[in-house]
Amino acid sequence: MWTSPVGAAARSWAGATPDEFEAQVRRWAQTVRQPRFDVGYTDLVYRPMLELFDYLKAHDFRVFVCSGGGRDFMRVFAEELWNLPEENVIGTAPAYEYTDGRIVRTDRMLGGLALGAGKPEHIYARTGRLPLFACGNADVDIEMLTAASFALLISHDDAEREYAYAKAADTALAKAEELDWTVVSMKDDWITLF
Repeated sequence: MWTSPVGAAARSWAGATPDEFEAQVRRWAQTVRQPRFDVGYTDLVYRPMLELFDYLKAHDFRVFVCSGGGRDFMRVFAEELWNLPEENVIGTAPAYEYTDGRIVRTDRMLGGLALGAGKPEHIYARTGRLPLFACGNADVDIEMLTAASFALLISHDDAEREYAYAKAADTALAKAEELDWTVVSMKDDWITLF
């Protein structure tokens, strides 16, 4: 029987409280290692991303992270890794119910996947506005970047220090050229990655 990605994502951890889900995410972070770099995934935060966050906040921007990945998963680490309040993480999320004095995750999706058109939809639903500035790195970011007044596209082109891949960003790179977005090369423009 085929299960849609939306259905599978919505059912993951259905019935869990936020505390139970967070504990499982933290266990994962303590035990799972990224195979190529042999470190935990939370050790692989892009330093230029953190520098950009700091720059934007210093210039009175409100900074949000919007990902197709699980919003609640990323919220576990938002403050310690990115220095962002967890409420500033936007992404694919379950609906919740308050039952028997507890809040629990349901098997329903809140809004849908935060990919493609889902990104500006989730951003607008959370903030009440479209982004002034947006940064992305893949085809699933095109709609978010198009919705922004200023778009920045990161090109993963550094096979030595990270990965070189364009397959998931071919269309975004073409759109960047067409719409005159700023493209940043990890290989040529980033001195330090992590």
